[in-house]
Amino acid sequence: MLRSFRSARAKLTLVPAALLFLSACSSTEEEVPYIERPVEQIYTEAANAIDGGNYLKAAVLFNEVERQHPYSQWAVRAQLMAAYAHYSVLQYDEAIETLDRFIQLHPGNRNVAYAFYLKGLSYYEQITDVRRDQSTTQSALEALQEVVRRFPTSPYARDAKLKIDLARDHLAGKDMEVGRYYMATQNYMAAIKRFRRVVDEYQTTSHVPEALHRLTEAYLALGILEEAQVAAAVLGHNYPGSEWYVDTYDLMTGSVRESEQGFLSRAWNWVF
Repeated sequence: MLRSFRSARAKLTLVPAALLFLSACSSTEEEVPYIERPVEQIYTEAANAIDGGNYLKAAVLFNEVERQHPYSQWAVRAQLMAAYAHYSVLQYDEAIETLDRFIQLHPGNRNVAYAFYLKGLSYYEQITDVRRDQSTTQSALEALQEVVRRFPTSPYARDAKLKIDLARDHLAGKDMEVGRYYMATQNYMAAIKRFRRVVDEYQTTSHVPEALHRLTEAYLALGILEEAQVAAAVLGHNYPGSEWYVDTYDLMTGSVRESEQGFLSRAWNWVF
């Protein structure tokens, strides 16, 4: 799964560098009773919890800063820190909700690029196996694309681009999984729709050679020889060294009827 590609946590200028190194955290969120205290005191305690790896406690305390002192500058910083703390303990929904609120309330904040990036990561870390629903993968793709579009020169854009490629590859993998199922059940038109989407919308992914091979298979199964030849030709032109090219060549030459051998052989030789 894409989760294996998790990179190091991004930097946040609001907090010490020690924030980047995730430690084990307690398994249950600590309750903090409402006791009105100076904002500096609550924030310092929350920061200490972060440094000690107790992200659950930190999330509660940073939220407490915002609750008790909503109009202070500390509240703005605490809101973003609370999102980071939620993210660090895999509370992605809470992180996304907090980040959406931060982005809406503080669109001009100097750390808004980080907020968009962390939101993308919160979706990205939830990407599941291609056999399951990929709506979260789509959300991750859209959020990460927003980072690149809005903040192309930010320190987060480069990692966002890498994760965009991986998310796209995952979405293409899902279409391939469904397309193979349709092929197995002889629902060739539905399979063609999936494989064509991989070729048309995910051209830079690793799944395109197989998609072109499967298109050739599906068109041949339907007796649409010209379309099969087109798919095979595109595969041969763009991926001549792939295993799928070899399989497709054998498939095409073995599927041509004797009466049609002359015309298709000439066309095949012209392409290759």
